[in-house]
Amino acid sequence: MQGDDEQETAAGLQLLVAAGLQLAMPPRQLTDDRWMARAVPRMATARTDDGPGRSAV
Repeated sequence: MQGDDEQETAAGLQLLVAAGLQLAMPPRQLTDDRWMARAVPRMATARTDDGPGRSAV
């Protein structure tokens, strides 16, 4: 998400998070007075076992 100021960038980021994405970088001011924030897809939880019928040995 890129915006003209911190408030615009935060508002856009809030829409992405509401759509199910996960915050990856809060709004930050970059060079040339630009603002950027990032959101990424949520990762599925990892399985802790080897699945049905499999041995951990």
